[in-house]
Amino acid sequence: MNTQPNASASIISTAGLAPLLTVLIWSGNVVVTKASAGLISPGSISFYRWLLAFVVLLPFVGRAAWRNRALLREHWLKLAILGALGMVIYQSLAYEAAKTTSAVNMGVMLALMPLLSTFFASLLAGERLSVSSIAGGAISLIGLVYLTSQGDLMRLVNGGLHIGDGLMIIAVLSNALYGVMLRRWAMPMPMWQQLFWQIGFSTLLLLPVFLMGEISPVTTSNLPLILYAAIPTSLVAPLCWMIGIQQLGASRTSLLINLLPIVVAALAWVLIGEQLHAYHAIGGALALLGVGIGLRKAPTAAEEASFEADETGWEAEEA
Repeated sequence: MNTQPNASASIISTAGLAPLLTVLIWSGNVVVTKASAGLISPGSISFYRWLLAFVVLLPFVGRAAWRNRALLREHWLKLAILGALGMVIYQSLAYEAAKTTSAVNMGVMLALMPLLSTFFASLLAGERLSVSSIAGGAISLIGLVYLTSQGDLMRLVNGGLHIGDGLMIIAVLSNALYGVMLRRWAMPMPMWQQLFWQIGFSTLLLLPVFLMGEISPVTTSNLPLILYAAIPTSLVAPLCWMIGIQQLGASRTSLLINLLPIVVAALAWVLIGEQLHAYHAIGGALALLGVGIGLRKAPTAAEEASFEADETGWEAEEA
């Protein structure tokens, strides 16, 4: 009797646990980001988070990274720009957005990351957009408009875009751009060393933001939020994601991101009491449908490159 299909299914099921854990961690970080509003300023939690992540990585990666300092001198500007895009701009805006938008909205917007990376890859790396990508982007945009207008399009006409949703869209665009540029600026440096130096530059860039803004002290209330953002989200999640990429491939692993808004909605409802409404379901479903259409085609060489660009960006950053 041929048991190969069952064996293959078992391997895929086991390999899927690692990236699934990543999605759970990222979903939790969206809720943590929302919960941090009012407990700690965006500049403070961003700075504390990346400083702690740098300190944790230092004994494991620091010595090897220092031995490769010649590569650092050659690529420092690219590493600094990547850190600014994926860690400073993205996460700082996400923390600021959390003051005025819901965790559910943030989760839906984050799920658009693979599709946005495809568009940026076409714009900056000359990769051809497929019809499915264009159609998927249009449907996702309709879903986002419906979601952010809370099911009433006249809200956007009369009141404009909600500030938190607008900031979150910019944050997601920044992180999508980060992923594409990381792929385009391929550097002969191990991934963990790249992550180490990006975190280091991010911490330096966040220092003036921290000092000039509202400085929030570390308290028993906000310390768990800082620890979650610094260790599981910034260090454990990338490792699990890389395991998934190795076992399942970039494109199949990226599809798990579609689970993120569902998990975020459940966690936000259970943990912080966010109310779920019909416009969340309708707008979120349209956004996810667009992502599914945009990414469903069997990957060509160009599409596979955009998938890889996206997953690389997520390896270095979250929610």
